[in-house]
Amino acid sequence: MAQDQLSAFVAGTAKDFDVPGLAVGILLDGQETYASHGVTSLDNPLPVDQHTLFHLASVTKTFTATALMRLVAEGRVDLDAPVRRYVPELRLADERTAERITVLNLLNHTAGLDWNLMDGDEEDGSLAGFVARMAGLPLIAEPDARASYSQAGYNLAGRVVEKVTGRSFEKAVAQLVLEPVGLSDTVFDEADVMVRRFAVGHNRDEGGTLRTAQPWKAFRPGTRGNNPGGGAASSVADLLRWARFQLGDGAGVLPAEALHRMREQTVELRASTLGDGFGICWFLREVDGVRTVGHGGSGNGQFAELLIVPERNFAVVALANAGPEGYPCNQSVVRWALEHYLGVVEEDPEPVPYDEARAREVAGRYEIDAMNLDIAGDGRRLTLAVGIKPEIRAASDTEMPPDYPAAEMGFLTGDGDEYIIAEGGLKGQRGYFSRDANGAVTGVDLAGRLFTRARQPN
Repeated sequence: MAQDQLSAFVAGTAKDFDVPGLAVGILLDGQETYASHGVTSLDNPLPVDQHTLFHLASVTKTFTATALMRLVAEGRVDLDAPVRRYVPELRLADERTAERITVLNLLNHTAGLDWNLMDGDEEDGSLAGFVARMAGLPLIAEPDARASYSQAGYNLAGRVVEKVTGRSFEKAVAQLVLEPVGLSDTVFDEADVMVRRFAVGHNRDEGGTLRTAQPWKAFRPGTRGNNPGGGAASSVADLLRWARFQLGDGAGVLPAEALHRMREQTVELRASTLGDGFGICWFLREVDGVRTVGHGGSGNGQFAELLIVPERNFAVVALANAGPEGYPCNQSVVRWALEHYLGVVEEDPEPVPYDEARAREVAGRYEIDAMNLDIAGDGRRLTLAVGIKPEIRAASDTEMPPDYPAAEMGFLTGDGDEYIIAEGGLKGQRGYFSRDANGAVTGVDLAGRLFTRARQPN
């Protein structure tokens, strides 16, 4: 694949999705290729390149999990041990759950924890402070009962790292992972970001105009309690180096068998955009008969995507600085790269025609701790809208990402509960509705998270 073809595609894709800045990296058989387009900020523009820092959001979890796996390989942490062995002060809404959840439950999202806790503006922003508030986090299932993506679980995992190493999470991860791998542009502190070239996030206002996203990360400035789950900033060049490490033998960090164990399935996912299952952190997905390993991230007007194909010695990274278009923009890059470099083609399934009876059955409000999800039918189509709860917005004096407006969705089979979103910033997202023993709809999975049913429409 010629450099000019990649550059032309990246430029055209950034324009198609109206993304101010897009940085892409490809690794194939040890060779790196980069292409970038646009600017770091609409207000203070600088050209984006392969060394521009973007907020990685949840791609950070891959560093957290690898650091913990190094502690496992060194005999300092047992994956099957209860978290309380390392964090004895842990308190949850249910004491039995607090006693039972293991380190592995945190790393493969099977702890039964809801998505996250939103930090109050006056509260302790440390990891210790985050963990101290976890008794207020809803529990959605028994440990090991099901997978549900949890930011809170990874922040708790970061506290395990702190307790075991006796260092701050950020310093421990740098020592255990970032420095040995040579990730010199992967940082957590905004003071370390601002001395490098970095991208600013953008969100659309009600009129559709892109505005600078504030705060720079998706959580309150100075808060460290979300760093293990989503606080890192990095560049395309560093993420390709990270992919190269993941394709290697773990030299300098952990044994090859421990590294490769991370991409072995530990729990199955049903009808999820995230993949067919979770490894230890990684999203595992088969595309056109080829096994892939990856992780994505969404912050405040910034989106990150990392996908690795171990059997083809391939990786692609896409970083974009606009929401909500950054997500479908990055997905378009990944699909194009798979097809044009590997001949691997991914296509979304087609939904079945609208069914009024099925629409009435699933319509209503669903929720997690911080967000509401509303499904409605109008006699012609079924729509899904999701956004931060109004009371969460009202309690914060910092700007938060905008909500996702109602977008058309459709069922994938005539008699099943699986669906796909057909338009908007969540286009292509897949999930399913869950039911109780009597067949009543009780929840809906979106982006790996279980939203439980709050009410039906009037």
